[in-house]
Amino acid sequence: MMMKMLAEGGLEIVEDGIREKDIDNPNGYYEFETVKQLPQGNIVWLENANGKVVKVISSLLEYLPPDYSYKILFMEREITEVLTSQQKMLTNRKEVNSVDDEKIKQDFQNHLKAIKAWLIRQPNMDVLYVSFNALVESPELFCDRIIEFLNMPLTVERMLEVPNKKLYRNRVTDQI
Repeated sequence: MMMKMLAEGGLEIVEDGIREKDIDNPNGYYEFETVKQLPQGNIVWLENANGKVVKVISSLLEYLPPDYSYKILFMEREITEVLTSQQKMLTNRKEVNSVDDEKIKQDFQNHLKAIKAWLIRQPNMDVLYVSFNALVESPELFCDRIIEFLNMPLTVERMLEVPNKKLYRNRVTDQI
């Protein structure tokens, strides 16, 4: 959702279109597969990404080279929603999740704690934490903060059209 908001706001997205939108994510994924090669040292593509938006999952942030400055919009979401969403995605793809949800939840919480502590120590990384849940409910509260944080002119009206409560299908409250 955030990637689409930034694109609609007028920012250029670095993506390759390999992973196309589908039933699980009808707005698209906005991914650049080469990002997954950060642990192997593939950073050549960063030269052409200056001033653009790149989706990087939290476990790959530590592989970003320190000689660049980064503005990171760190999306946070209730872990039970993430697990539910992942399970539905696996079901739709006829794949099986063989790992216990409680183990995944604990590992993810440990990862988040570690990566947030690491980010605080990175002088070249500015971070704005954004609650996915709150963004869906009240996007107008976040757009100005995002624009101020990025220090880039964005079209707020277009950004506000992106969050779609109908696509917010895996809420914690739905699980009760």
